Amino acid sequence: MINVTRLLHCTILVSDLSQAIEFYEGQLGLSADASRPELGYPGRWYSLGAQQIHLMELADPEKLKAIQIDRPEHAGRDRHIAVEVDSVEKLAKLLECSGIHFTMSRSGRQALFCRDPDGNGLEFIQASEF
Repeated sequence: MINVTRLLHCTILVSDLSQAIEFYEGQLGLSADASRPELGYPGRWYSLGAQQIHLMELADPEKLKAIQIDRPEHAGRDRHIAVEVDSVEKLAKLLECSGIHFTMSRSGRQALFCRDPDGNGLEFIQASEF
């Protein structure tokens, strides 16, 4: 049996890379990883410690096929990634000032959930929770 040892990166599909960059860099303060090679399609990498988030621009296949998927309001009940932050309270204030909808964790943890401009679910967990 193979031994899976750690997560290296996750890829998030976005329909408009410039809009996604505004969210991930402008709102969340991530910095682009310059090591991303030219891959023949628009994308952006962000390093978070030893792991990365890869944004990949791709037309939303659900929208192209006119498939309506009703995502739950609380992204914790949908596919999502979770990242650590130093302050959930500070992030909540930033999102609120930017008009970005979020919900608090329903487990009682110091965590919140929101969605990026393409509806991808994101969970932010306060570092003290680990």
